Amino acid sequence: MAKTTRQPIATSKPAKLAKKVTVPAEKEEKKTTVKPAPVKVSKEVIQPVAEEVIKKQKVESTDDKSEVSIEKKLIALYNLQQIDSQVDKIRIIRGELPLEVQDLEDEIAGLETRIENFLQEAEALDKSMAEKKNAIKESQILIKRYEEQQMNVRNNREYDSLTKEIEFQNLEIQLSEKRIREFMQIEETKKLEVDQLQSLLSDRKNDLEIKKNELDDIVAETEKEENDLIKRSEDNRKFIEERLITAYSRIRKNARNGLAVDQIERDACGGCFNKIPPQHQLDIRMHKKIIVCEYCGRILVDDGIVNLIH
Repeated sequence: MAKTTRQPIATSKPAKLAKKVTVPAEKEEKKTTVKPAPVKVSKEVIQPVAEEVIKKQKVESTDDKSEVSIEKKLIALYNLQQIDSQVDKIRIIRGELPLEVQDLEDEIAGLETRIENFLQEAEALDKSMAEKKNAIKESQILIKRYEEQQMNVRNNREYDSLTKEIEFQNLEIQLSEKRIREFMQIEETKKLEVDQLQSLLSDRKNDLEIKKNELDDIVAETEKEENDLIKRSEDNRKFIEERLITAYSRIRKNARNGLAVDQIERDACGGCFNKIPPQHQLDIRMHKKIIVCEYCGRILVDDGIVNLIH
């Protein structure tokens, strides 16, 4: 009886074990069935991920645009330099005519001023001579009066006094006549100088007219081309920020040949011919930033920028 009772107990234990074993199996099944659910969630997550990728692409594209903008600035700067150099050549064709015209105008203004001053001095001399002539007349009147008084003197003392007055007035007349002669000599000299200046002024005016006609002819020939170049120069300046334009103008002003932007020639600056370090040459070819020469301050470009323009 005791054996029979033990057997069912032994069979019941495996059953319980089976139940225990089946439970984790179901759980494993549940775990395996849950796996597709994250797949569905990952599909929903694709949108923000795609947005992040698009944002990255946009950032990269903006970086590319910034690189292109710097390249465009370099192209615009080099093109601006070429245009300004052509304008300089046109102005060189005019030569020294504008300066000569300006010098002639200044000389004519100076001659006219000198002539005007001489004429005013001549008027002042005429007034001085008139005053001396009046003084002579007054002295002659006084002499005549003193001579009449001498006829009615009472004693020698009065006579001597009147005689001295007459002598003094005669000296005044002689002095006035001397001053008149001096004024007349000065006036004659001034008149001669005025005549010479007027002759020179007439010649200078003729020269000015000839120079102006020559300058007008040259300007008429090159005016249209110069205006077109100036318009193109203004169009190129729109692509360049004000800071670079200021630096460009300052370098052009200080450079003897007017070159503010120059290309590399034989690993050296085309403006001052100093050697450029290899790292700077690499940066110049990358077109990612604006590089200037360490020695002369010119903005440097490579053959790539030059080829893009041509």
